[in-house]
Amino acid sequence: MRKKGAVSVALITPYGATKTSFYAISKDHKFNSERKITKGSVGHDRIQQGSSDTSIGEAIRYWYNLPSGDFERIDVEIDIIDDSFYLTPINYKTPFSKRQINLTYSDRSLTFTKDYISKFWKDHINYLLEKDNGFAILIMEAHKEKVAHIQETDLLRASGPLGHLGISLGPYVGKGYDCISDFHFMNYPSYIVPVEIKKFSKNFIYQMQKYGKDELSRAVILCAFHDIDRVHRHIDVIELDALGNYQLHR
Repeated sequence: MRKKGAVSVALITPYGATKTSFYAISKDHKFNSERKITKGSVGHDRIQQGSSDTSIGEAIRYWYNLPSGDFERIDVEIDIIDDSFYLTPINYKTPFSKRQINLTYSDRSLTFTKDYISKFWKDHINYLLEKDNGFAILIMEAHKEKVAHIQETDLLRASGPLGHLGISLGPYVGKGYDCISDFHFMNYPSYIVPVEIKKFSKNFIYQMQKYGKDELSRAVILCAFHDIDRVHRHIDVIELDALGNYQLHR
């Protein structure tokens, strides 16, 4: 940031990272009237609007479904990935409260495998059960057996049950990314993310699946069986075999 003057900001939401139009700008730079970075003397580092018509505080309020009202402060953590600032809100305080309020965050928030189910997923399933216990009878029998010659597109047969779980798979493109999809959990806003369809998660080659210099290193692997040893940061895995078994035993 000191060298470039400004870098793009990705916001960590309850679902994971999302692109924003905000920029982290160094204390010695500013936007000019043409929205280009020039030398300046503001004197402090800051998060500033790009093309957005709202503030970073309001963006945090939107994604975390917070009540209206002024913030006294918002504490954040910063990671630098792919030359972007990944901003994670940790807690906030209002002028009318004596205590700070922690923001809920789940590690690997959209991951559901035999070995790991995020708190975000568990909270969402409990939310659905409270609304309609009948949803638990959804069974994905097509993914119970290791069919030798199953094709990736066959996994899209799960789109109906996944729709009941708040996951709307987009059209299958098959080039660069498989489908841009919409996740809608609990009372949070909808979240758009690329979904890669794989029979086995180990077939996801991260270095070849970057979606361009203007995209985040963010995707969800939707697979029949999860068998990759190490999942890259900001890549989530939904294992249909694990999801089906979990629902069968509710």
